[in-house]
Amino acid sequence: MKKIVILISGRGSNMQAVVEACVNQKWPAQIAAVISNKTDASGLEYAVSKGIQTAVVVSKEFSQREAFDAALQQKIDEFSPDIIVLAGFMRILTPAFVNHYAGRMLNIHPSLLPSFVGLATHRQALDAGVKLHGATVHFVTAELDHGPIVAQTAVPVHNDDTENSLAQRVLEQEHIIYPRAVRQFVEGKISIVGNIVKIND
Repeated sequence: MKKIVILISGRGSNMQAVVEACVNQKWPAQIAAVISNKTDASGLEYAVSKGIQTAVVVSKEFSQREAFDAALQQKIDEFSPDIIVLAGFMRILTPAFVNHYAGRMLNIHPSLLPSFVGLATHRQALDAGVKLHGATVHFVTAELDHGPIVAQTAVPVHNDDTENSLAQRVLEQEHIIYPRAVRQFVEGKISIVGNIVKIND
């Protein structure tokens, strides 16, 4: 059984999608823990309701990113995870932290990378006038919102879209592709060749 640790900062809707898929689809894996950098992250309540162990490493208590990442890494490693799943974890991670989990940390970003890195991706997409927007599952590297791409999904951008309407349509697709990608990882179907992800079905 592979062990999954999920990191959240808020409601963790992608975390919930992964948890539900893991249980309902009977993955060869277990959610070992859900960890947040905020005590008031509402996703923690969901995790507790599902009997999942939770932990909090409060980022505001650390004056330096390196110190926070070291404390977070120590907490994560207590669960001996095979994969780290970032689900709305709103922190820029240090290279040392990222390298420690190289090849086993996934993130989902609300854009079709390499377009629109960083924050406010839906506003960026609307301002750019693109006709397709979407989400990307990728391995985390030291470069923000880069790293080998595992999966992508696209949605049309409508003339009357707002940031909220576009975000909601993208999020619905995130809840489909992220659990699928995590399952492929725990089932050993993903390999990285250079910067290219190969999926063996």
